[in-house]
Amino acid sequence: MPNAQSETPRLVIKGVSKIYPSVIANDNVDLTIMPGEIRAVLGENGAGKSTLMKIIYGVTRPDKGELHWEGRPVSVQNPAHARELGIGMVFQHFSLFETLTVAQNVALAVPGRLDLAGLSRRIEEISEKYGLPVDPRRLVHALSVGERQRVEIIRCLLQNPRLLILDEPTSVLTPQAVRKLFETLRQLASEGVSILYISHKLDEIQELCHTATVLRNGRVTGHCTPSQETPKTMARLMIGEDLPTFSHGEPEEGREVRLRIEGLSVKSEDPFGVDLKDINLEVRSGEIVGIAGVSGNGQQELLRAISGEEPVPDKRWIHVCGEPAGRMNASRRRALGMCFVPEERLGRGAVPRLSLTENVLLTAFRRRMVRFGMIRRKAARSFADDCIRLFDVKCGGAGSEAKSLSGGNLQKFIVGREILQDPKVLVLAQPTWGVDVGAASFIRQQLLGLREKGTAVLVISEELDELFEICDRLVVIAKGRLSPSKATSETGVEEVGVWMSGMWPDADLAKEEAPHVA
Repeated sequence: MPNAQSETPRLVIKGVSKIYPSVIANDNVDLTIMPGEIRAVLGENGAGKSTLMKIIYGVTRPDKGELHWEGRPVSVQNPAHARELGIGMVFQHFSLFETLTVAQNVALAVPGRLDLAGLSRRIEEISEKYGLPVDPRRLVHALSVGERQRVEIIRCLLQNPRLLILDEPTSVLTPQAVRKLFETLRQLASEGVSILYISHKLDEIQELCHTATVLRNGRVTGHCTPSQETPKTMARLMIGEDLPTFSHGEPEEGREVRLRIEGLSVKSEDPFGVDLKDINLEVRSGEIVGIAGVSGNGQQELLRAISGEEPVPDKRWIHVCGEPAGRMNASRRRALGMCFVPEERLGRGAVPRLSLTENVLLTAFRRRMVRFGMIRRKAARSFADDCIRLFDVKCGGAGSEAKSLSGGNLQKFIVGREILQDPKVLVLAQPTWGVDVGAASFIRQQLLGLREKGTAVLVISEELDELFEICDRLVVIAKGRLSPSKATSETGVEEVGVWMSGMWPDADLAKEEAPHVA
């Protein structure tokens, strides 16, 4: 970090508080960030990090306290005002219009005369410069979560901010893309840009950030220098105790195949989508199988085919608990014992404006919540209460709207809702995306508990550390093709990283598209 002792602080926050009917989100928070400083904001889900960032960006108004921008008191009226000041923010929950293209979404945040062709060229330049590939012509609804994250980052960088707020920016990026992003952030900091960085990946904070402020229950409880800490000591600062450790043994032989995919080949209806080509996979009871891959290589298409959101032409391509289910819709597959956690929390995992009780009904109504066609609200509320209690979901109760929860707490609720249904098959996409280290550890432990009970678990994740921690076997998806499976004990991050480019032994993709080596 540059020597900034004589400089005016970029932003000073004094005594900021924000109180909601059911929770104190921020309680008398003080924070200072200097030009060229990369400051981490640490805390568990619900600690108040995102609320504080929204106050800075003008999305939320504080109930009390002061903000000083470059030495002058300021009241940030709205995000447009924040951008005029030089504040940019990349949200954890994306703020994109799904029916518009990438370029059109970016245009909404870029001042000046609208020139989509010129803007598209700028987007391509920025995406190439910073290693964030995205096609400006694509419609946002066709993008994976990882690709949407890239759009948010590019849109922010195009505004040349003096303060950049990043909320979980690497949650869906590959290790290579993370390194490229860090190079970009260090370059921005060297040019005097201040960066507020929220992440639950403590090794990243240790590597990138100059300083860190710790929030717990809405209050500042400490500060540290990440380079002088370890992920373990920073986790202790966040949650007040050491993280639990866990392990699992080898799965038993001769277990029942609960999910079988045979010869699945589906042409994507989206012109920018990925065709699935001869997918073959088995997941047995009492094992966890992981699918690794760079975002946008067919994960979305595969998830929709497995879940029944988009039934496939041949019923024999997908078997659930021995039943040919290829043509079945999602509800019929759930009746066979499949549960599903999508990568998009709001919209697919939960309806934002519905209460947690009502969101329970969407997938768990078979758990004695409906009788003779009538909803048993008491049973639904009891289920929601159990989910909140057992999965430590911080909220105002079962009547809280889904959109009122922090990202990590909503994820815990959605995962808990599916696990409490005692599924025979559980399919999860990005199960710990945006979840703090304590909650992520808890979710992984619950998945291992399901495995011990005999559930077949399929995890699609871009977190290689997560996959190696909990999975018995790994496969890799690349450009719509699936690699052979390999026991996690017999492979490593380097080999899987090579496979993520399609370069596994005897792969058609490798033969077709392997780079020329002189």
